[in-house]
Amino acid sequence: ALPIWQVDVCADRLFAGNPAAVCPLDAWLPDATMQAIAAENNIAETAFFVKDETGEADYLLRWFTPTIEIELCGHATLASGYVLLEQMGVRQDMIRFRTLQAGVLTVERRDGALWLNLPARMPVPESEVPAALIEGLGARPAQLLGFGNKFMALYERPEQVRDLRPDFSALKKVDRGIIVTAPGNPGGEDFVARFFFPSGGIDEDPVTGSAHGLLIP
Repeated sequence: ALPIWQVDVCADRLFAGNPAAVCPLDAWLPDATMQAIAAENNIAETAFFVKDETGEADYLLRWFTPTIEIELCGHATLASGYVLLEQMGVRQDMIRFRTLQAGVLTVERRDGALWLNLPARMPVPESEVPAALIEGLGARPAQLLGFGNKFMALYERPEQVRDLRPDFSALKKVDRGIIVTAPGNPGGEDFVARFFFPSGGIDEDPVTGSAHGLLIP
């Protein structure tokens, strides 16, 4: 038997926020087994970690959606830090996670909260807008940017983002995650955003930490 936690991230109450599963391991399981566990959990991400014996960090960390392994997940990293710091009794105030593609990420216990660092990634304009993206979103964005495994579709008004009714079968043909965003209302939030990733087994994610690594820059 393996221990597993389900953590409601970015929430102040149970059954809210963005759930992540966290599975501490003594050694890596076969990739197919970890993928099967993530598929059975059937939530946006399941995180697995083992001790980092190299000394470069405290733990090695990997994340799986119900269908694929991904290169970066913010909320499941925060959940992993929570499990170590608040559930497993780790005494230090900072956990360093070494990842396969996203470098070293840290979760720090400070001022009664947990703080996560994420890499800042400046998106760049895309030369072409995939037809499946326009079909799936149902409204052509004013601009399309991208970085790594994500597109960023920019709209002019927040209500355009709110009112999207995506066709997930069409968006499944897009092999990247899709951030849709617009400036926020004056005097209110800085921006609004949604995230779709049907090709990765997630139709719409409640909140996506890795997307904010592009949105904020």
